[in-house]
Amino acid sequence: PAADDFPGTTGSGVKYDGNTVPLQLYKDAARGEYTMNDYSRMWGTSKNLISTWDARGVDVSEASGQWPAGIKEFGSPTPAFGKDATEAGAVDAHWAAGKVYDYYKKVHGRDSLDGRGGTINSLVGVTFYGMPYVNAFWDGTKMVYGSGDAEYRTLSADLDVVGHEMTHGVVENSANLVYAGQSGALNEGIADYFGNAIDTDAAGMAMDDPDSGLLGENLCRTKAPRECALRDLNDGHTTSKNFLGAGFGTDNGGVHLNSTIFSGALWDIREDLGRTLADKIVYKALTAYMTPLDGFTDGRNAVLAAAKDLGVTAKQLNTVKRSFTAHGIVPGWENALGVDSDQLFGKLNTAGTGVGAGGGWWTAAKSNDDGSEPYSIYAGRTDGTGHPKLISPNDGRFHVNPATDGKTVVWAAYGKTDVDIVSRPLAGGPIKKLYTSTGGDVSGMRVEGGVVTFESIDLSGGRHVGYLKSGDREPTWVDGGTSKISTALPSIHGGKIAYAKLYPQGGTYKLGTEVLDLKTGKATLMGQLGEPQGIGQTGINGSGVYWLVDEVITDQGQMAVRRANHDGTGAADLSKETGADALFPLDLTVSEEAVTVNTELPDPEYHNESLPKLWQFSLDGKAKNRVSCNRGEQIAPAAADGKQVVWIDGTTGYTDLVTRSRPAGLCG
Repeated sequence: PAADDFPGTTGSGVKYDGNTVPLQLYKDAARGEYTMNDYSRMWGTSKNLISTWDARGVDVSEASGQWPAGIKEFGSPTPAFGKDATEAGAVDAHWAAGKVYDYYKKVHGRDSLDGRGGTINSLVGVTFYGMPYVNAFWDGTKMVYGSGDAEYRTLSADLDVVGHEMTHGVVENSANLVYAGQSGALNEGIADYFGNAIDTDAAGMAMDDPDSGLLGENLCRTKAPRECALRDLNDGHTTSKNFLGAGFGTDNGGVHLNSTIFSGALWDIREDLGRTLADKIVYKALTAYMTPLDGFTDGRNAVLAAAKDLGVTAKQLNTVKRSFTAHGIVPGWENALGVDSDQLFGKLNTAGTGVGAGGGWWTAAKSNDDGSEPYSIYAGRTDGTGHPKLISPNDGRFHVNPATDGKTVVWAAYGKTDVDIVSRPLAGGPIKKLYTSTGGDVSGMRVEGGVVTFESIDLSGGRHVGYLKSGDREPTWVDGGTSKISTALPSIHGGKIAYAKLYPQGGTYKLGTEVLDLKTGKATLMGQLGEPQGIGQTGINGSGVYWLVDEVITDQGQMAVRRANHDGTGAADLSKETGADALFPLDLTVSEEAVTVNTELPDPEYHNESLPKLWQFSLDGKAKNRVSCNRGEQIAPAAADGKQVVWIDGTTGYTDLVTRSRPAGLCG
């Protein structure tokens, strides 16, 4: 096209750092404004735009995965954008998007994020239910930047963050690394690498500058750069010391928590081999050798293959190897983590759903590689023989919270407006709809010999335990369904249901644990050792009732592990609420031989030591051991036969269903 066909113009704006920068704009006659539409960069190819949109006041839910109604590109009556556009983060976002486009075009010959001259849209200023939103993300089609708050500017105010989010678009349109576990950490690590590379070069910063590895260090209004930074590629993290074994429900399996292990190795390569060569190697690895489910070792191999492809010297290749080795990224590094459990089912990629076990079988929910598909229910043998089999239908509903007694599997199936409790025989047969709830949530399913018990949470937050006997069309509520009493956290054994209970007494409300005998209809409150302020999960077996209890309101969340006889007598603690050995429990499960408690430490920072772990007690409390010495996250335990426990484990960064038949010891 002729030069006079070009519809753009050059204006200016002031970034957050006070520097005036050129902006590529469009003079929109219909609006009577200059708008943040950059025609210049793709005019010679696709003629697509780089556009920056005013999304101030738009909720993040309306901007993620969809296009919010009524938004317009940022505009100004003159080509010199004023303070409002600066404070909104629009100037930084528009300028930075052009810089990132230029980097990929000039250094790697890539035309836009998709490599085909695709439109680049940035939405700036979104909020979270009207409150400040301090985050930014690539949603698969566009960048979305939060409003910021009193301390953090909008996240478009740092070039490395913009480069990071736009690189997610490059990753998605090349290797498409799955955003979960190790592949998700690679995805984040590569986005960090290129975002920081673009920012460091634009700032003229030396690679050996201590601050060269900081990401997002310029976002704060008052904090110093190092205190403000979101991550540091020079943090020295390694697989052996710093890999966090998080399950899918925690940061998608540690995609941010573990990213600097890989990006740190890449950053070392850039410092040792030089900017240009390192960038070309990493880009070649991403676009030619990486595949969606690659882990850290695969990433290492991809980078080495790319380096060889680009004709590096033997010395340079050794430098690349050394960088990965220094960060513990070597073949078989996961084996050095000391995993002591046996895998029953790999890569569940689910969150917010439990595990069931009984009668020699386990049952769990599973999704696809990135956890985006509706969850399905599977079941298998706890001894690991045979193959897991699909139990639930592929009907688009989310199937969660399964339980089994070795004969039947029951679970909750969530639709758009209701939730069904359904069952299916393990031996095969039709799926039966036992009950449909249209007014609230359903959880805590347990099954024994044709009796299903569960907890329902109504729209007002009231909790009620119900049960269904074979042939029942409606549940029977153990509390009578009255709003004056709440019951929760059920367990079942031998025709008896145990549950927590909140009930009125003497002009106030009391908490306790109750057992309902389904044969006689008699309900018995368990004896207490103090005045409960909170009751946790219950469990019941042939010899007694077990539950978690909080009686000290001034502590940090410790709870006692308590037992009593079925008739309520003999209340005693297996683990006390006070003292150095007190636990911070999340869950409890019992068999005929042991009580297993899921517990964590109250630590605001993520450490393997503070991630949830499993402790097992003998029924009299005299023996106490860790179920597993795996260093990562251990959640959703389900007692099988004897001392065997099945649980979801995140030690290797993947959300696996695993088991042990006996406790591992004290793990000191």
